[in-house]
Amino acid sequence: MTKPIIALDFPSPQDALHFLDGFPKSQSLYLKIGMELYYRGGPDIVQQISARNHEIFLDLKCHDIPNTVEKTMVQIATLGATMTNIHAAGGLAMMQAARSGLDQGAAAANRPRPLLLAVTQLTSTSEEQMHAEQLIPVSLNASILNYARLAQQAGCDGVVCSPLEASMIHDALGAEFLCVTPGIR
Repeated sequence: MTKPIIALDFPSPQDALHFLDGFPKSQSLYLKIGMELYYRGGPDIVQQISARNHEIFLDLKCHDIPNTVEKTMVQIATLGATMTNIHAAGGLAMMQAARSGLDQGAAAANRPRPLLLAVTQLTSTSEEQMHAEQLIPVSLNASILNYARLAQQAGCDGVVCSPLEASMIHDALGAEFLCVTPGIR
């Protein structure tokens, strides 16, 4: 996928919708709704933007026990998002539960299942920080590749990574495994 994703980093739903009003109604955009806008606008903002025929990356980076993530993903699958994400650090069982929840929610709502991405390491995390704070002794790239492999094993469609890591991930896991690169390391 090479379509750019526009971040709707606005403090309110009204600001985001006003921004979108500046585009022709016939133009379909790929938009990212992050935590700030989602926590202010809730599920309604996702549904309102989806109703305008835009594709949505719901960037909430869920990370909790598998049961909670599964139930959350059931709800997310009903909102009209095209893609959503979780933290790979939650582990294989949590990622599998996320996929199961999306499958269940999409089937119940008679909607396509949103693509599921796993965040390997935040693009703001340096190798030094990963060693000192997360106590992960391997290289940053080894950690990212390990999380990407687990994500693929769990049934995720791809990962969120920096452009510096995309070719490494594609070389190891195949070109069909998505690499979404919203940030620069």
